[in-house]
This record gives sequence, C-alpha cells and structure tokens, in this order.
Amino acid sequence: MMEVNTALDGDVAVLHIVGRIDGTTTNRLDQAIATVMDGGNRRIIFDLTEVDYVSSAGLRTILMAAKRANAGGGGIALFGLQPAVEEIMTTSGFTSIVELCASESDARAQLQA
Repeated sequence: MMEVNTALDGDVAVLHIVGRIDGTTTNRLDQAIATVMDGGNRRIIFDLTEVDYVSSAGLRTILMAAKRANAGGGGIALFGLQPAVEEIMTTSGFTSIVELCASESDARAQLQA
C-alpha cells in the first residue's frame, strides 16, 4: 500500500510518499510524477520520511523520473530516508544519480543550485 500527496510551489513539486515503493505501487508513483512533469514542474522533491521500503521497481521509477527531470533542465532530490531505504539507495549507487538530502529545505537548496 502506498499513498502519494503532491504539493506544488512554483516550479517545485514535493511528493510526500507514505508506504512501500514496490512493484505493486509504482504505477501510482509514476502517475504522480507524470502529472507534475506534464504540468511543467521539472524540480521534484521526494519526501520519503514515511517510506520503509523501496524495491528495484521503485528504484527504476525514481531513476526514470530523474532522467526526465534532468533532460528538462530540472532535477530530483530525496529527503527523509529511513536507514534501510538510505542503505538501498547507497548500495545501488543512486547517490551518484539523485541528491539525498537531510531536510526539505536542503533539497530545495540543492535543486536551486
């Protein structure tokens, strides 16, 4: 089970995700990402404070969002990673693809740089 709540602030979209990002939930996340990007938002912050698991399907969704955002002149930043999720991101090499930040304000600052 997963829930995605979106908050728009200028050209930045914050996706607050609750639950697991896995093969059964990635379609919902894909739809949320497509909606904000189709609306012109190329800077996306993923709030993962309430995500306890990310599968390879979830990593793929985040990777595809990062590629699309970067191609459009934007970017992706993640914050609030629980230790298990941060370990998955670090082990899989995602730290070279997306920014892992300590807070939403750090993520915003990173995307403005």
